[in-house]
Amino acid sequence: MFQVITIEREYGCGGGAIAAQLADRLGWKVWDQLLTEEVARLANVEPSAVRRCDEKMDSSLHRLAKTFWRGSYERSSPLGNQIFDTDRMMSMMQGVMNKIAGEGNAVIVGRGAPYFLRENPYVFHVFLYAPRAEKIRRTIADGHTAEEADDLVDSVDRERIAYIMHYFHADWPTRSLYHMMINTAVGNDAVIQTILSTMQTVEGLPKATDYEVVRNPTSSR
Repeated sequence: MFQVITIEREYGCGGGAIAAQLADRLGWKVWDQLLTEEVARLANVEPSAVRRCDEKMDSSLHRLAKTFWRGSYERSSPLGNQIFDTDRMMSMMQGVMNKIAGEGNAVIVGRGAPYFLRENPYVFHVFLYAPRAEKIRRTIADGHTAEEADDLVDSVDRERIAYIMHYFHADWPTRSLYHMMINTAVGNDAVIQTILSTMQTVEGLPKATDYEVVRNPTSSR
């Protein structure tokens, strides 16, 4: 029986709202903002520091500075290895994901969850997408201007592509990881019902054996 659902999504397709509604329908916990807060708690940093790293590569300037710190000061500074950035977050994330999956009854939004939990047979993986016009419409409905929406729809997904390639050496999306991919233009209720129906259909079937191999996120450093 599936105990966890991961929701990966294109920016603007309504993935966060659909995940929350799906979790509410199931009576499960949704790990979206809650996941950010949990990582912040474990790292002893502000949630805003985690949000800056969510599904984003650290800037090239930060990486250059970090290389300098490591070469010059890290051994002598007690704080040198405590700088919170995406590398540090990713070093924690496998444990966090495993803990959530172990507890079960969870819907996890993004953060590389399908990659971290790809070998867990009790996790159902979903990818949500939508036509560009639909993503812009939803983004404007969330309070952004048309110009902001146009930029966000392109830039956020570019960051996610770079993030997945760097830490997992995989394309985004890696289609073979997902049990299903759904166009959210059909509406939130239809998407949720399709997810639930498909889960019931595939439950108990053998796990797919053609998943693409991705490396442990810590191996890229």
